Amino acid sequence: MNAGLVHRWTGPFSCAANNALSVHRLEQVPFLPMSDTIDHWMRLAARLAVRGHGHVEPNPMVGCIILDRSGALVGMGHHRVVGGPHAEVEALRKAGAKARGGTVIVTLEPCTNHGRTPPCVESLRSAGILQVFYGERDPNPEAAGGEAWLCGAGIPTQQRSTPQTRELIAPFAKRTATGLPWVIAKWAQTVDGRIATRSHDSQWISCERSRAMVHRERGRVDVILTGIGTVMRDDPLLTCRSGSPCRNAVRVVVDPELNIPLDRKIVMTAKTHRTIVTTLPKAFSEKSEHRRALGDLGVGCMKQHSDFRGLLEALRREFDASTVLVEAGGGLTGALLREGLIDEAWVFVGPRLLGDETAFGPARGFTTPRIQDGIPMRLLSVRQRGTDALLHYRFGG
Repeated sequence: MNAGLVHRWTGPFSCAANNALSVHRLEQVPFLPMSDTIDHWMRLAARLAVRGHGHVEPNPMVGCIILDRSGALVGMGHHRVVGGPHAEVEALRKAGAKARGGTVIVTLEPCTNHGRTPPCVESLRSAGILQVFYGERDPNPEAAGGEAWLCGAGIPTQQRSTPQTRELIAPFAKRTATGLPWVIAKWAQTVDGRIATRSHDSQWISCERSRAMVHRERGRVDVILTGIGTVMRDDPLLTCRSGSPCRNAVRVVVDPELNIPLDRKIVMTAKTHRTIVTTLPKAFSEKSEHRRALGDLGVGCMKQHSDFRGLLEALRREFDASTVLVEAGGGLTGALLREGLIDEAWVFVGPRLLGDETAFGPARGFTTPRIQDGIPMRLLSVRQRGTDALLHYRFGG
């Protein structure tokens, strides 16, 4: 057994292609005694779950493993698309008759409600499953209670939470509890933490492989959020130009004074890629002619809220946004951090060192006299992409 492969975790939003390769190899791993392997299979189920990223939101990503009576792997499944079969049903279909008398390992408590699909608990009972291990309780009160239901049906069920399943459920848990989208910040920086030189030059800190990953992720989120400073300096498109996008993200520009020129790429492509500019009420009222010109090019305008929480609430309400990717400079990123609104960060560290104290960092607007006053982050993974190091962080508890 390749122990390094078995225990490797690449994070909830890792590349699906890499996960698929590892999963196919793991199908051939021989079964070990049950007492030693539940956590191993739960980690594999979590890695299966991330294949649904970009397809299943606002629903949770879920993965499921089925072992037969002897403990051999006979079925794997993940939630593929909103409204489609749940992970348990997918795995049961793969296992067929071999599932009877077997064991289910699933990252999320099996659901009890009749939603777009029938309750998974009934499917498990009908298949003759002997026992169930699940990673996390369902934070949705309408679907929760799977453990009690299964135990009442004579199927022993036990929670087996792991770090991977906890991180996996976090975006869905936040959306359920707050109604706000999950917010991911992305930036590329030098080894000494600079995202641009003093003259704002930033292309390219990260390598081509890292940039291709960002393009793919743009096709897996609902909103891409940036600031007017980034639009003015870098003139980005902020579109998915690698692979087939799962979603068509709305590009949102925070522009308080409504200064965005008509010749920016993000404006000139607004008729094919939905684009919104948020601006203060005063500019919204006084620059009606510029708003009309933007509208003729396909750009919508929204009055900016006094805080960014209000903006995120509006994005969820107006565009049903469940995931937001922030690609911005230190001003907007810093403002979101100050309000505690960023949940996750992907930091691409390129092999450069500037040594210039006037160069720009990824976040600004703080006064932090002591190290312990800084914003705490949890490192989930470190991996190499081409010549870069990709650091994957989460914020909060």
